[in-house]
This record gives sequence, structure tokens and C-alpha cells, in this order.
Amino acid sequence: MTETKQPIIQIRNVSKRFGKVTAVDNISLDILAGEFFVLLGPSGCGKTTLLRMIAGFEMPTEGQIIIDGQDMSLVPPNKRPVNMVFQSYAVFPHMNVMDNVGYGLRIAGVAKGEIRDRVTEALELVKLGGFEDRMPDQMSGGQRQRVALARSLVMRPKVLLLDEPLSALDAKLRAQMQFELSDLQDKVGITFVTVTHDQDEALSMASRVAVINKGEVAQLAAPSDLYEYPANRFVADFVGSVNIFEGKLTLDEPDKAAVDCPGLGKVYLNHGVTGPHGADVWVALRPEKIYLHVPGEGKAIRAAAQDAPDGHNLARGTIKGMSYLGDITLYEIQLEGGQMIRVSRPNLSRHDQEDFTWDDKVSMHWRADSPVVLLS
Repeated sequence: MTETKQPIIQIRNVSKRFGKVTAVDNISLDILAGEFFVLLGPSGCGKTTLLRMIAGFEMPTEGQIIIDGQDMSLVPPNKRPVNMVFQSYAVFPHMNVMDNVGYGLRIAGVAKGEIRDRVTEALELVKLGGFEDRMPDQMSGGQRQRVALARSLVMRPKVLLLDEPLSALDAKLRAQMQFELSDLQDKVGITFVTVTHDQDEALSMASRVAVINKGEVAQLAAPSDLYEYPANRFVADFVGSVNIFEGKLTLDEPDKAAVDCPGLGKVYLNHGVTGPHGADVWVALRPEKIYLHVPGEGKAIRAAAQDAPDGHNLARGTIKGMSYLGDITLYEIQLEGGQMIRVSRPNLSRHDQEDFTWDDKVSMHWRADSPVVLLS
């Protein structure tokens, strides 16, 4: 029988105001022991302020933060069971790797032999074994980030806080470090709480994500649920690429629904949406869930869209833009009603991107389980 994880951080009705500005607005959530938790949102949404309150660098205006069962109201940052990796890494430039990583242990009065053993262990965890004598200016950005991680891990905190940990890295190294951070968290088993504005980072690393908007939690869910089942228009628009069309709900039953979207057409879903008949709604449709066809493939389109009634989940348009991105090609298509829609298509062979070009007339279809209807 799987043991249910208990919360290690409990945030209860926490607000933070700076003068008349409310940075965090009555947030309540639990962060479970041993999970990789991500606070995701645009700049200025309050996610870093919330992280700094967990660390103790800011105090809540209202509410309570409990870490490992203890109210943190009167606990200073250096007494909390957390450690923080800053966006700038803050590696001491005049110390070698061994001294950088062991600094906190020396301040705590740990014996030299234990410092050496724990630093060696931490460096092996972050794949920097043998780098003990290197100076920071002899290392890459990714290596300096690993030094900062090792310096935090060597203190054996119960929670590791990371503020935009990958933002200073180039795109390729950032993608590599996403896997390495996730693997590291799995190995050490402690709770990671990370702040980022990068959706790819959040989706690739997190066990759960809290999407923050204007100081409030817009949705708290696993990465796949955020992407496939956004709770509202903000989450749908912020997490990944999406097409959003206004429409009216014309059918809503337990196992099916339909929306009339001017420009896009009639949209059919194979599940209910629990909205009032005739309600103004939005339909969200991801670019990769739309299939492109060349003119004259009418029978193929109807066959492909057979999970929807005739005339539903079909559209026509003209290609007005193309972006070749290697693994996919992204198309900007003007629908017959004038609206624009984005469609992405995988390049499974070396010549797939040659199937369509600018000003081609195309037809599109999508499955009945692909659209998401948003009521707010």
C-alpha cells in the first residue's frame, strides 16, 4: 500500500502588501514532502514574493506559513529548515569549489573531516566530482549553477528553494539542466520548490504546478492536467501555445457538447462542460491537435472527423505564414471568416515541411476530445 505523502509546507491565507500594492492575495496551498513543486507565472505575479516568504526574507502581511509542522512567524531565515539557490547563483569568486560548497558547514562549526566527506558527496550528486580545486571563473554557467546547488544540498535542508535557477543559461544547456534537476531531486528525495516564468521548465520538471496570476492561484495541478485541462482562459493562454475562439454553448449533455464559434465553425466535444445553454464561452484548441489536409481530400477529412457530427470540427483557410523549427513546422492560417489559427505539424521525414507553402488553400479537422471549453 502506497504511503500518502504529508505536507511539508502549509501556506494558509497568506497575503503580502507593499504599500497599496498587493503582491500575494490570500493564497492557501500545501506542498508535499519529497515533491518537485513549481510556482509558475508571468513577471510581477507574486511568485517570487511567495518564495521569499517561505525562505523568511519577507514576512506575510496576513496569514501563516508552516514548515515541517512549525509556524515560521518568528523564525528567522537562517533557522528555517530550508536553503535557497538564487537566480545569480551567488558563488564566491575568490573561493575554489571545495571552499564554496563547504562554506556553510564551516560557519556551522562542522569538523574538517566531515566537511570534506559531505562536500565530496554533494559534488558527486551534481556531477562535479574532481572539480574541488577549480575557481568559479574557470567554469561554465552550468557548472557554477551546480556549485550553488551543491552548496545548498550539503546543508541537508528539508526544502530546497530555487529562484529562476535556469534563467541565466543558454537554451541548450537549460534543456539539459531541466532533466538533471529533476533527476537530482529524485536522487536526494528532498522537497524542491522552484519559481519560473518558463512554461517548458515547469512542465518538464514539476510533479505539481501552481500557476500564479495577479497574486492568486489560477490553477494547481499536475503538468499534464494544466496543459490538457486548463481551468480558465488565463491558464490555457499562458501554458503552451493555444488558439482561443469566442463562441456560444449550443448543446451540453453528460456525454457531449457543442459550441458555435463564428469564424471557426461548429465545435463538437465528446463530453459535457456543465455550462448554461446559450452561455458565452471560449474554445481552446492546441496547434498540435489540428490536422492539415490539401484540397481534394474531402473523403479523408470526413473519415478522420467521424467522431463528430457532419459539419463539425472542420475548417478551411489559407496559409499566411510558416515557421520551420526543425522537429515541427508552425503554420499561421487565415480562416474563411478572417480569423487566424496556428497549426503545428511534426516533420517526421526530411521532406514533410515541403507539403504545404505560403498561400496554399488547406482544410483542417480535429478530434472531438481535443477542444477545451472555458467558462471564465
